[in-house]
Amino acid sequence: MAKLVRGFRDIFEPQSKNFTELENCARGVFSLYGFSELRLPTVELKELFIKSTGETTDIVQKEMYAFEDAGHRQLAIRPEGTPGVVRAYLENNFVQNAPVQKFYYIGNMFRAERPQAGRYREFEQIGAEYIGNSAPAADAEVILMLKDIVQRFGAKNYKVKINSLGCDKCRPLYRQTLIDFLSKEKETLCENCQVRLEKNPLRVLDCKIDGARFIGRVPTMQLCPECQAHFDEVQALLKGKIDFEVDPMLVRGLDYYSRTVFEFQAGDVSQNAIAAGGRYDTLIKNMGGPATPAIGWAMGAERVIMARGDVPVQAPAAIYVVSMDASCNQTAFNLMQALRAAGIRTEGGLFDKNIKGQMKQADRCQASYALILGTDELAAQEITLKNLETGEQKRIALNTLTEEVKKLV
Repeated sequence: MAKLVRGFRDIFEPQSKNFTELENCARGVFSLYGFSELRLPTVELKELFIKSTGETTDIVQKEMYAFEDAGHRQLAIRPEGTPGVVRAYLENNFVQNAPVQKFYYIGNMFRAERPQAGRYREFEQIGAEYIGNSAPAADAEVILMLKDIVQRFGAKNYKVKINSLGCDKCRPLYRQTLIDFLSKEKETLCENCQVRLEKNPLRVLDCKIDGARFIGRVPTMQLCPECQAHFDEVQALLKGKIDFEVDPMLVRGLDYYSRTVFEFQAGDVSQNAIAAGGRYDTLIKNMGGPATPAIGWAMGAERVIMARGDVPVQAPAAIYVVSMDASCNQTAFNLMQALRAAGIRTEGGLFDKNIKGQMKQADRCQASYALILGTDELAAQEITLKNLETGEQKRIALNTLTEEVKKLV
């Protein structure tokens, strides 16, 4: 018997409705902020993610689904959205034609990481990228937009952390300070962090194994005047609009971030990020374009849904159409289509079963009413309407059926 691959899953109703609701909520907020949808390809060149995400990241080193195709190209199934958005921005010449762009994407990402609570090897991300604006207002705008989506969807008890990672002026000084500090404890670091120590020491602070023990001990970054002014203005713009905490340990897991980074957290301490992002002012230049400021974020749809909890979606009252005789089938089928055309949720069509079997299916569909058509009703151009909760029933003329049913649903 065929089996599901570990780390992947089937999502049935009512759980699938949570995803639809979150997507619709996000699209509504994106529209208010002037963001337009970009649908990204699932497969990109492998080097796109290596150049953008960083060779030392877990995504590139052990999580990316990569393969060689028939044309001997090294490809990868997308593990995240930002590199694809930047590639599309550059390849379609937005730099020359319209450098300031606001994009959002909704799609599945793939990582070969160990499955854990709220995380799967195929997962849905909703993300936003604001390209071409270096002002602190852009940072505040995308953070508040994320808050609006999370809040409107109904996620509970979340908190927001922000930090600044500085720029190419102030970060190298902090990088060396961090190397000097961590080198004293190199032998106690996990294997991954011993490699990160030399290539990207900031990521040691983000390690799930070692990061927590450096809280309160690690030296804090001294921002250059420009970065400090930027970060101060971001905080000033956010105050009074969202509750947030400045966390010097917040560094994010990808190499391309600079200046403002942020994370929305909810739930269990060890697996609590529901959305995160930051500024990446050097990424577009590193990918072959001109120096272009940008900031963005991504949310894990599964994590946001977990933060809210399952909320039962009240489906509209359903009508189930029953045919008692073969001579009634065509009329019953036509009635089903007429009710659907009028916007009424309608089930039925199991006309090869007897009335008991059809009524049992009506219960499975959680129908509110049954419309029962027999030879007597057909001859009189009527149909029996039965309330499946109370058992009450009455006859309705076929030519007024739609209007009568609309009053009920």
